[in-house]
Amino acid sequence: MIEIKNITKRYGETAVVDDVSLTIAPRTVTVVVGTSGSGKTTLLRMINRLVEPTSGTIRLDGEDNRSLPGYELRRRIGYAIQGHGLFPHRTVAQNIATVPTLLGWERARIDAKVDELLQLFQLDPADFGPRFPHELSGGQQQRVGVARALAAEPKVLLMDEPFGALDPIIRAKAQDDLLAIQKHFETTVILVTHDMEEAFQLADRIAVMDKGKVVQYATPAEMLIKPATPFVESLIGVSERPYRLLAIEPVLSAVEPGSADGTAISSTLSQREALAELLWSGRSALPVADPAGAIIGKVSLEGLAKRAAGPV
Repeated sequence: MIEIKNITKRYGETAVVDDVSLTIAPRTVTVVVGTSGSGKTTLLRMINRLVEPTSGTIRLDGEDNRSLPGYELRRRIGYAIQGHGLFPHRTVAQNIATVPTLLGWERARIDAKVDELLQLFQLDPADFGPRFPHELSGGQQQRVGVARALAAEPKVLLMDEPFGALDPIIRAKAQDDLLAIQKHFETTVILVTHDMEEAFQLADRIAVMDKGKVVQYATPAEMLIKPATPFVESLIGVSERPYRLLAIEPVLSAVEPGSADGTAISSTLSQREALAELLWSGRSALPVADPAGAIIGKVSLEGLAKRAAGPV
């Protein structure tokens, strides 16, 4: 658990982060969003003490983050940034091994961890381990950057706009990879972005920052149904709310009894994807199949429309 209590960071008379308090549950993904200058990156960097707070406390599993020297704390916390920050003159394997080497792990353990992470990110260790960063695509560099951040098996992973430089197709794959890896390692992830689409895609909870303050901290569904301020509402986008509501829930939770004609869609797709297929095909209902291919019911335009409607 991460407990952020009354954290403030001032530069002169300006409070970049202003009396922020958050409790982040373990093994969850929290996304911090806001416009440029809202304080979100400064808040993130106070967790691993790349920035020291003016006042307030941050506790990791009950331990004050000031109880260790900064460099020791940062070895315990994964950190991935936009541009990946890979060392250009080190191989992929050497980049991933950076923190375990500093921690004094045995060579065999380091090599095993490097191989495990490369395989998890679908990069063949024999092929990619000896390469240098300039020999990788942007998406491959991003995966190596996250692998390096996870190499020392941290309980906490901080990510600052990690996917900002990727094209939309690679970005979507990177987001899916992150969620799979987060579940695999049961890591607590705090990710900063300005992209609300990304926030709703990834987050268990979203913290919206405005002028140094957290103006709402809620689940995606809670935020969509009841935005706390006009600023939050403007970030969400009024015209996007029905589609975002459908995007955060799987088809499985919208399945209705009965049958429908045509090719079945997977119950693991989002309800927004189901709506798109219904509209594109001009049908009022589609059969739904479970991951094994068995038909379990249908999803309908009428049912999805009700789910996309806001509170009366």
